[in-house]
Amino acid sequence: MELSLKTLKDRFIQHPERHPELAWERVEARLQAKPEALEALRWMEETGGEPDVIGTEGERLLFADCSGETPAGRVSLCYDEAARVRRKKNPPADSAEAQAGRHGIALLTEEQYRRLQSLGEFDCKSSSWIATPPEIRALGGALFCERRYGAVFTFHNGADSYYSVRGWRGLLSV
Repeated sequence: MELSLKTLKDRFIQHPERHPELAWERVEARLQAKPEALEALRWMEETGGEPDVIGTEGERLLFADCSGETPAGRVSLCYDEAARVRRKKNPPADSAEAQAGRHGIALLTEEQYRRLQSLGEFDCKSSSWIATPPEIRALGGALFCERRYGAVFTFHNGADSYYSVRGWRGLLSV
């Protein structure tokens, strides 16, 4: 699906709980001044992310994937490129960190993921890789989150694992 400012505006208006003290005019002005951000948001939309503003950090606007489940165009991926390359049997075509990096997007941290979950219910049938601390990654692991039973859980798995219901959600700071 092609993303337009109208699509973003409609989503922004439909979900005021995600950005209660923010005016659309500020968002639109920032995006018009940052065409590379609009390109990243278009990619997020095309891969099923349904990006929306979820708040601010100082003067910066924070956009995140707000699709009900992990974006369908970003599943079946290892955590990072190192894990994908080391996988001897059936390596996936890509990794979450590599995809994010190519598009100027960051994986959500655990704190950001929990903040997103405070704005709605996401990943009730899927899960999403999140930014993993270096000390965990150095031991071969990676973190992912999901919502089940009305609660948000953080889990670990080998960074080289991948599943059709696990992808990643991104954060774009504009």
